[in-house]
Amino acid sequence: MLHQYKLNGYNIVLDTCSGAVHSVDDVAYDIIALFEDHTEEEIVREIMARYGAREDVTEADVRLCIGDVRALKAAGKLFSPDTFAPMAGTLKARSGDVVKALCLHVAHTCNLNCAYCFASQGKYHGERALMRFETGKRALDFLIEHSGTRHNLEVDFFGGEPLMNWDVVKQLVQYARSVEKAHGKHFRFTLTTNGVLIDEDVIDFANREMSNVVLSLDGRKEIHDRLRVDYAGNGSYDRIVPKFKRLVAARGGRNYYMRGTFTHANPDFTRDVLHMADMGFTELSMEPVVCAGDDPAALTKEDIAVVKREYEVLAVEMLRRQKEGRPFTFYHYMLDLKEGPCIYKRLSGCGSGTEYMAVTPWGDLYPCHQFVGEERYKLGDIWHGVTNTALREEFRACNAYARPECADCWAKLYCSGGCAANAYHATGSIRGVYEPGCELFKKRIECAIMMRVAEDAEKRNA
Repeated sequence: MLHQYKLNGYNIVLDTCSGAVHSVDDVAYDIIALFEDHTEEEIVREIMARYGAREDVTEADVRLCIGDVRALKAAGKLFSPDTFAPMAGTLKARSGDVVKALCLHVAHTCNLNCAYCFASQGKYHGERALMRFETGKRALDFLIEHSGTRHNLEVDFFGGEPLMNWDVVKQLVQYARSVEKAHGKHFRFTLTTNGVLIDEDVIDFANREMSNVVLSLDGRKEIHDRLRVDYAGNGSYDRIVPKFKRLVAARGGRNYYMRGTFTHANPDFTRDVLHMADMGFTELSMEPVVCAGDDPAALTKEDIAVVKREYEVLAVEMLRRQKEGRPFTFYHYMLDLKEGPCIYKRLSGCGSGTEYMAVTPWGDLYPCHQFVGEERYKLGDIWHGVTNTALREEFRACNAYARPECADCWAKLYCSGGCAANAYHATGSIRGVYEPGCELFKKRIECAIMMRVAEDAEKRNA
């Protein structure tokens, strides 16, 4: 399966199953498009009809190019067959019931009242609550007990707003550190915060113990303050930005993400990304809002078209700033074409419901944070483990080949079949397809590949 597209002056050919990426001229681009359905003589006639008036394109050149395409096919770098489908249903099964990561909902409450919050202002459609230390401790023990031979374990402190239960967060980190060596484990912690309660203690502890910190900022002040408000309706931008700057500076500008959400209010989200970059933040992420179609924040069909153009604008601007010595990272453009994810990850995805689970303040287990509060998606609890084994198997069966709509999609080995939570909220089934999300994902991958092509070209010309 091939995907061909043109972007930022580059003609790009992606061979889906081998992962090979080719940057070619116009003639080769057209020959590749004709190759599988035409004879050599038909290709020669067609290409000469298109390019024969050019002095630099001769019939001999065309035949030589056809020979190169034929050689690339023989080498498995063009038109490579899909040999992964038989593996899709077996790779997850090999991992057994090993759990490698937990999202600890230490606070089902929040000090902000963000209008688009999927978690219903941190309550997850339920009661406000804070996780007790004993519950969190049992969750960490559960992770150790079910982690098999894995050494590195991941724990996200999440909410609501986890800083509203900060003392428990610190106690849980200290407990994990006290037992990890005896069990041959190493914990990597992540903290996600809206920033309102950041102080020097949070900065010092987070920078010492958290492998990553995710900071919620939607970009420009007028955009951020439109939806990320407190319960009095006041925007939070002026309160949190100075704190974010102090925290990031103390971390040495590493191992953090500014994580924003764009909505119907700002499909021109590139302006928000660049606003954060211009403030000195270099590790950036902006996610499209996921909400009901009739929500005022929801992206419209017209917005989707704008967003796709914005992704291209952002990619070109990032390349320009990189040349100027002002680079920054955009999460969705982090794509390693040479040493990227193994085939297990490319087929299986994030591992929600199997390797990765969310834990509520009461110790209930859900496939991920976006399913919390959906009673039918409760897996079990941290005392008895996964008791809804049929649900776990349903998630285990989610992969890049689980959806008929994905069969002929060139991006399936990059999205691994997409987000189960987005599919569920859009279609009512974890095996559904969230079509706007697919559109945006494919555009992001096109942009990310183009950037790698451009970077390689720059190195060759240096």
